[in-house]
Formats: sequence, structure tokens, C-alpha cells
Amino acid sequence: MKKNKILIIGAGITGITLAERFVSAGNEVLLIEKRDHIGGNCYDYKDKSGILVHKYGPHIFHTNYQEVWDYLSQFTDWLYYQHKVLGVINGKFVPIPFNLNTLYELFPLKFAQKLEETLIQNFGYNQKVPILELKKIKDKDLKFLANFVYEKVFLHYTEKQWGLKPEEIDASVTARVPVVISRDDRYFQDKYQGMPKEGYTKMFEKMLKNENIEIQLSTDYKKLKNKIQYNFLFYTGPVDEFFNYRFGKLDYRYLKLDFQTFNQESYQPSAVVNYPNDYDFTRIIEFKKLTQQNHRKTTIGIEYPGSEGFMAYPVLDEKNKELFQKYSKEAEQLKKQNIYFVGRLAEYKYYNMDEAVRSALGISKYRTYEYKNISK
Repeated sequence: MKKNKILIIGAGITGITLAERFVSAGNEVLLIEKRDHIGGNCYDYKDKSGILVHKYGPHIFHTNYQEVWDYLSQFTDWLYYQHKVLGVINGKFVPIPFNLNTLYELFPLKFAQKLEETLIQNFGYNQKVPILELKKIKDKDLKFLANFVYEKVFLHYTEKQWGLKPEEIDASVTARVPVVISRDDRYFQDKYQGMPKEGYTKMFEKMLKNENIEIQLSTDYKKLKNKIQYNFLFYTGPVDEFFNYRFGKLDYRYLKLDFQTFNQESYQPSAVVNYPNDYDFTRIIEFKKLTQQNHRKTTIGIEYPGSEGFMAYPVLDEKNKELFQKYSKEAEQLKKQNIYFVGRLAEYKYYNMDEAVRSALGISKYRTYEYKNISK
């Protein structure tokens, strides 16, 4: 059986997973990346003080997909970590997402008890309620709570993060941070949660350790695409860029991080503290509290969203969803030429890391079967 030559554009988590799977099936892979490092926005490195930091903001791995957890566990040991986020509301550090513990932190005891009872009566215990759904309830007390949470937790944070009001973005985005009717303070409730013991970059390096994977960093594939011979191309970059913005640019929210190192062991009470209402930034990340690294100093990242910095999130409003459909139709046509669009940027989706890996595993499994038949 002859080897297929597979070209993969983009060395983020999707491209790396595809590369590892395809080469394990006996193919040759050329992986091209525009940046000077692998890992995409999951890239981490040690700063001048020797503290492991996430260059593009905090990445906490969590999944309910055992096949994804088992797959990545071949390349890393895990630091078991349950992510908890605090938000500064009315001058207090309180749990985020807003839950029953948050309720008692912010309201007088008797009123908090009344709100808890009413929430459970209307929605049940251990339920997650999107804020826009909570705002529809007619009960006087719950309407007060919904307006309070909307104003103090969602509205200003969303305006800073997205440049839009909560009602203007896709419901799937606001539903990511619901009101939680339980006392579970964890930001994620997935079965499997953790941080790669040596960091994401080390994990990715192990995934790509194969003589049949050639990696070219700091390379614009457009300058090489007519010089490269391949049987299949998998593109994980921005879909509108691939088509030279034929229908216009898709909108993304960008982020900038201001890294600061302090000569002290701890900076804040949790790894991530959100500032929904104060300042121009959205949150402060203290990386040691994510990675469990022991160090006499600590490094933080102050996160500023806007139109400058690195590409972070697709803006899933109606205008952009309609525009993406035009690109999606063009991408579908290219399957006839063995060109496939995979991943967060290429599919214009708000993928979590596990979803990106799962998508790549599914595609590589299907395509590997197809390649074996073609190569006979």
C-alpha cells in the first residue's frame, strides 16, 4: 500500500491531532504553521522567571468524552484540577457561574433562602438556566434576581468581551455561563478535568514525534501551495482567509494579555478572577494556580478584549452566521478535490478543546478508512 501525502494547514490542537492520527495510519504528513510555534492558542511556555504561562489565555482541559481523554492520555500525564472562577461583584469575590453559594454571598439570609426555594420550585435542583431564559419568568422575586444577575454578571462583561449585548449574540454563547441551581462552585462539571502535567506544548511535541511528520513553522502556505504535491489537504485556518475574503470578512473577537510578574507567591484567591463591571479588562489569570507550579514568584495575565491582539472567538451573530454559510457552501464543493475544512477557525465554531480533538479524531478515522481503499 502506497503512502498518501497529506498537507495540513495550521498546527493548533486540531491540526496536530489530525497529523498524529494520519501518520499513525501509515501516511506522510506536511504540517504548515504561520506562527513560530506549534499548539495554536493552547501554546504554553516558561517566562523569564521560569513560570509556565499560557500565551493566549487560560486553557483548562475538560471533557465528558472518554475517547478524547484516553487518546490524549497517551501523550501526557494529568494534574487533576477542578477549575473554579471568582467574580468581583459589589466589591466581593463570589463564585462564577452564579449559583446558590453566590446567592448567599450577595443577599441577606432570609431573602437568599426565599430565592433559593423559588428557583428550585420553578426549575428544580441541580439545573442550569440560561440568563435570557431566567429573564422570561414572571415571578416578582425571580424577576428581581434575573435583572440583578443580568446587570451584575452578564451585561457589562458581555459588552466588554464581545462588543455586543447578550441578546445580540447566539444563545449557545450566553448558555456557556448559566445560572446554576446548586452549590457546585466548579466552572465545569465534566467527568474528566485536568491540566497536562508538563504543559500543552510538551504534550503536542510528543504527539508530533514521528519521522513521517514534517513541520514548517513561520510559513505562509499560500506562498507554497502551488509547489507542494499532496493527495489530501486539511485546512484549519480562518475559512474566509482561504477564499481571499470573497464574500467579506467574518468577525472575530480579539484578545490582548498584559503579563506581569510579582515577587510574591500569590496574587489573587483563585486562578481566574472575572471583573464584569469594573475596569476595561475582563479577567485576571494567575497561571501558577492552574498549573500547580511551586515558585516563589507569580505571573498574571490581564485580559483585554477588543479588535486588536490575537484572534480568539468567532462572533456568532446573525450577520456572521449568514456570511459563514456562503463560505461553507464553497468549502463543501472543494471536498471533490480532497480539500477539507476542520476546526474552530475553518468551521467558524466556538469549539472547546475536547470538541476540536473529537472532531479531528472522527474525521481522521473516517478518512483513514477511505485512504486505505484509495491506496490499494
